[in-house]
Amino acid sequence: MNLNMKKIIGEILLVEDEESLRDALKLNLEMEGYAVVAVDDGKKAIKTFKEEYFDCIILDIMLPELDGIFVCETIRLQNDKIPIMFLSAKNTGADRVLGLRKGGDDYMTKPFNLEELLIRVEKLIAKNKKIDHIKDELSVFEIGKCKIDFHAQNCIDINEQVQSLTKKEMQFLKLLIDNKNEVISREHILKMVWGYNVFPTTRTIDNFIMTYRKYFEPDPRNPVYFMSVRGVGYKFVI
Repeated sequence: MNLNMKKIIGEILLVEDEESLRDALKLNLEMEGYAVVAVDDGKKAIKTFKEEYFDCIILDIMLPELDGIFVCETIRLQNDKIPIMFLSAKNTGADRVLGLRKGGDDYMTKPFNLEELLIRVEKLIAKNKKIDHIKDELSVFEIGKCKIDFHAQNCIDINEQVQSLTKKEMQFLKLLIDNKNEVISREHILKMVWGYNVFPTTRTIDNFIMTYRKYFEPDPRNPVYFMSVRGVGYKFVI
């Protein structure tokens, strides 16, 4: 059958630096009816994700420029719904847990069974399309009596006032919440929220933390949620 005549059943971003594997996966996915955009490094993956719509991402972990874990975290700040399947030669339990904790929906180790991969991709896309029809309860996050609405891009503060939040404020909040009770370094925050090639001063982060404390802390001078860790970074405690 002519591939061009097949109905497109989904759009996939394939990120794999090994050329032979990338070409083989692209061909087999296209034979299943997927439209596939294939790139070979982390920077291209982030750029392509921002420019196009995809139903699923197949993401190698060991990549040139930016590794797959960093790419996944960056994508999750923009979109927490798109299914991401990690492919990796790293096959320990700790590697799998790290991949899933950082935002992956599935994790397959190399070498893998092609038919199994195709089935998993199909199920990830189908599951995500079902979820799209259900109200996303996690779109609202509560901090004490305060609420953050990620969809509306606002919050109800400690004084029960609605406050609009900028895109960067939302992204930074999401990064802190996704890594609750863990210290995040300043360098990692700057890379994740402001971009891998943009480095504002750390004072910028301090200003954001001060804003969060004003909105969410009962006593901003004695914070209990948004904590600074001297010489290291910040953490959200809950």
